[in-house]
Amino acid sequence: MMRRRVGRPGLIGTMARTAVIAGTAGAVNRSMNKAANNRAQTQAEAEAYRAQQSTPAQPVPPAPPPAPTAPVSSGDDVISKLKQLGELHAAGILSDEEFGAAKAKLLA
Repeated sequence: MMRRRVGRPGLIGTMARTAVIAGTAGAVNRSMNKAANNRAQTQAEAEAYRAQQSTPAQPVPPAPPPAPTAPVSSGDDVISKLKQLGELHAAGILSDEEFGAAKAKLLA
């Protein structure tokens, strides 16, 4: 019959216990890290959802209407308007400044 050793455990027994303890510690560590990552991800998703809900979507403003373009005036029309301005200036209805401004506007 084999006699059981009394006292300190043998080398193999010590190594086996150490492996079990290390394996358990590693499993616990992985489990805790996974739980922390899940909590962080859930919290980030909740914050993103709250941020999305708190800022209402801005409606796109309608495009401004196109600027009206001045009709292309013929040369005769410009000449007749300049003559009319000259007559108003000669009659004293328009001052020199007003005549110059109106003439510049017509020629622009």
